[in-house]
Amino acid sequence: MSDTGTDAAGDDLSGLGGFFFYVFIVHPATAWILRPGRFERRRSIMYAIAFLAALAAVKTGIEYNSKGPNYYVRLGVNRDSNPLEIKRAYKKLSLQLHPDKNPSPDASDQFDSVKQAYDTLMDLELRGVYNKFGSPGIASNKRFDESQFFIELAVFYLTWGMMVFVLTLGKKSGDARQWVFTGMIVMLVLEIAIMTSQENPLPSWVFPQTTEYEAVWLMHSLFPAFMNGCRSLGAFLYVDLEAHTRQLLLALQEQNKDMLLVLREVQIGVQSVVGSGPGVGGQGGGTRAPAVVASNSTSSPTMHATPTGKIRELQEKLSSSNTHVVKAVHELRSDGKQSSSMGFYMMILGYILFSYIFQKS
Repeated sequence: MSDTGTDAAGDDLSGLGGFFFYVFIVHPATAWILRPGRFERRRSIMYAIAFLAALAAVKTGIEYNSKGPNYYVRLGVNRDSNPLEIKRAYKKLSLQLHPDKNPSPDASDQFDSVKQAYDTLMDLELRGVYNKFGSPGIASNKRFDESQFFIELAVFYLTWGMMVFVLTLGKKSGDARQWVFTGMIVMLVLEIAIMTSQENPLPSWVFPQTTEYEAVWLMHSLFPAFMNGCRSLGAFLYVDLEAHTRQLLLALQEQNKDMLLVLREVQIGVQSVVGSGPGVGGQGGGTRAPAVVASNSTSSPTMHATPTGKIRELQEKLSSSNTHVVKAVHELRSDGKQSSSMGFYMMILGYILFSYIFQKS
């Protein structure tokens, strides 16, 4: 078992190295692609998605190939193969790879790897351990324990959840945080379904030689790429509706102020014209005075019918509208940072856990 002793440490280093690789190299490169004005908006999104997908595929492929083929691939059998089929495949390969017949310099290592795969898959208990935990599980003689599994699961997802929360602080990352947490919930549900099932839930016609351990490893390996892709695209697609609304309301407020000033000047002009009207013309002013008095006496019950009254009425409406605009601006400023979806996601997570507990009981 020369390749099993370092698999667990290799996985840990690979996950940590992948995290720093995506955060400090891939994320700045994606931000460079998505910089406003560099490309057309739609092309920027397409280029960023293609860049992230290609990079994640290449990196994950290199890591997967460095792990070497699994035991099913080594023997050329499927995970649903029975012991007789496994024995036939082993006999055929053992004759081909035996050091006495194989001229390759590493013939002994090839033969030992096939023998190791055969010994593991022929033992039903070791085969189940290998399917769930891979070579590290065989090396550490690990067995599935439900409480231990959920403890490890909680540590993994709480750790990643805190890192995601820290990396997505700020208003621009609000949508990205929701996308990443949604992806984590989907990944959690899939991992629980894969690891707690008695048989491999992956369809054999699509993944005939893939184990549960490899499926979980693949999800964990792709998650940093998914997280940083959401961060980059979320910041690029973010539209601050509150800021736009606040600017609109402030512009409307300024417009109301300008209109009030203009109306006040018009009102002053109308009052000056009305006040100087009886004195104009000099002669005949005495005969016109009663008409003005009569006009004033008859129009006093309906002040708003005069031009001055109409202007005052419009001024009052604009003042009331300006008050409502100021109130709306203050409400936007006070409620700008109070929205959060963590309660919703915690409710979904609690529902999943309670559903699983009740189904087991």
